[in-house]
Amino acid sequence: MDKKQVTGHIAALFTVVMWGTTFISTKILLQDFTPIEILFFRFLSGLLVLIAAYPKYLRLKDKKQEFTFAAAGLCGICLYYLLENIALTYTMASNVGVIISVAPFFTAVLSHILVKTGERLKVQFFAGFFVAMAGICLISFNGSKLELNPAGDILAVIAAFVWAVYSLLTKKASSYGYNIIQTTRRIFIYGIIFMLPFLFISGFNADIQKFVKPQNALNLIYLGIGASAVCFVTWSYAVKVLGAVKTSVYIYMVPVITVFTSVIVLKEKVTWIAATGIVFTLAGLFLSEGRFNSRKNSI
Repeated sequence: MDKKQVTGHIAALFTVVMWGTTFISTKILLQDFTPIEILFFRFLSGLLVLIAAYPKYLRLKDKKQEFTFAAAGLCGICLYYLLENIALTYTMASNVGVIISVAPFFTAVLSHILVKTGERLKVQFFAGFFVAMAGICLISFNGSKLELNPAGDILAVIAAFVWAVYSLLTKKASSYGYNIIQTTRRIFIYGIIFMLPFLFISGFNADIQKFVKPQNALNLIYLGIGASAVCFVTWSYAVKVLGAVKTSVYIYMVPVITVFTSVIVLKEKVTWIAATGIVFTLAGLFLSEGRFNSRKNSI
């Protein structure tokens, strides 16, 4: 493994660690903001940070490339989060957490079907997937009874599929040779544009008093700068270096990070079921991550 790949793995791990802690900030903000408002202000502040960090305008070499950025913004910024939030209103959070973790499987299947020069997967990848999913189920349900809610569960499946599409689109965008901050910024712009209709339909309220509260301001900054501006750049970098499939496997880590965050911040206890789930999840990640038979080019 060369130095660049090591950096890619570090970037992917850093990203999922950040994403695994965002539920606390979101939970606090939901007291004063609607889910779509949180989403909008999160990515708007992230966009402003990216513009400040690299203000140079992105001039596309080919106008057809605009479609890739627009599709990535629609999938990864707008639809994924909307579908996930709507799913949470119909089904349990544990269901959504498990189903969303199917994204690496969808990424692998799509890359195999759509990308001729993609990563060729062996049996070990799928073995790792099932081991990780068993662990994630143990973490998410933690001994509670499984309750199926078709509407919410189906929306969560669609969200996982949409994220897989986004992963492939970001890999394609990275092949254009532009600065990663510029490409991420372009994707954010389209994501926010596609978000606007949903924002106004839901009854947008820009009450300044909500932003004055220190806890709201700090959590929006964390979500906007850390979990959005920084993390979408580091995720795109990881996808560029490692490929969409290898990077997406790190999504298995999100429930694990959530458990550790709950213990540290919310003082929750880890049951033996959750501990077993963590071991299974990590084992599945390492099994999936280390057993690729790559062709000359990654997706």
